[in-house]
Amino acid sequence: MKAKISRWFEDAWYQEMYMSAWFMPLSMFYVDAIRLRRFLYRTGLKKSVRLPVPVVIVGNLTVGGTGKTPLVIWLVRLLKQQGYKPGVISRGYAGGENAQPLSVTASSDPRQVGDEALLLARRCDCPVAVCAERPAAGRHLLAEQACDVIISDDGLQHYALQRDIEIVVIDGQRRFGNGYCLPVGPLREPPERVNTVDFVVVNEPKELLDGELAMHCRGDQLVNLRTGEIRSLAEFKDIPCHAVAGIGNPQRFFAQLAAAGLDCQAHAFPDHHPFVAGDLQFKDAKPVIMTEKDAVKCAAFAQPDHWYLPVDAELPEAFTAPFLTLLKDKTDGQKTA
Repeated sequence: MKAKISRWFEDAWYQEMYMSAWFMPLSMFYVDAIRLRRFLYRTGLKKSVRLPVPVVIVGNLTVGGTGKTPLVIWLVRLLKQQGYKPGVISRGYAGGENAQPLSVTASSDPRQVGDEALLLARRCDCPVAVCAERPAAGRHLLAEQACDVIISDDGLQHYALQRDIEIVVIDGQRRFGNGYCLPVGPLREPPERVNTVDFVVVNEPKELLDGELAMHCRGDQLVNLRTGEIRSLAEFKDIPCHAVAGIGNPQRFFAQLAAAGLDCQAHAFPDHHPFVAGDLQFKDAKPVIMTEKDAVKCAAFAQPDHWYLPVDAELPEAFTAPFLTLLKDKTDGQKTA
């Protein structure tokens, strides 16, 4: 039932379906509440926490997936190449909230720390912590590890944690949907919020507006969940497959496979779906291809014909150089403060 309701709202938000006028007052109230909340934090009437190292927020304005996690992985690799010691914080999803901060390792249980955090720990090779309260996650990370910069995976709207750099990621195909805030539209904040961030990154854009930067996510190899065997995506072109995705925008994954020439039967699940073995048991013997985020939850019951598609983000120098310059300025500013 929850999945059906979620799909109905997404269809209304992104496919210009009619939504009852009864929702509009709720949306207006939501916008007023969001603006008031941000004002209270900006003026200091609500307490926020400043960590002793720069904080980079990678977030979005809409509900659902936009491609934040590949960008976080890319940023971690960039920073390590530049000599930084980055750490990553995330909210975590485990069927509830992580009330206490937890460190995440490559062997952590996704039911405890969440799929995205576990994926980050495995791909980034850097300290990762999860907590419902971002400041607590940051403090935990700094107490346990020698990090000199914190990257927050999501958290744009979590103003209890002060930030030095804000990066917004936009889905290049769906963008802001119908342009309304919840519940009439998919926006968590009014669209003008994008004008206040430091960088606007568009994932696989149809077109770029002034000031926006393109990000492309590439993946041309499949990895076997059981054995780690790597095969070219092109090898599966003539093999009918099942495609499974429990992410914020599963259609983007299905479209990526179709663009690579694969013949896949799509199976969409809700974002952060707690997969069980039965979800992947189909009536035929076709291979199953899934996202890397879903793979961390399915590894325990994977079959020999289960594969996942890792992707890597690509960003232009027009992002890299200004980002590193701004981060250096923030780092130097904290040292002299």
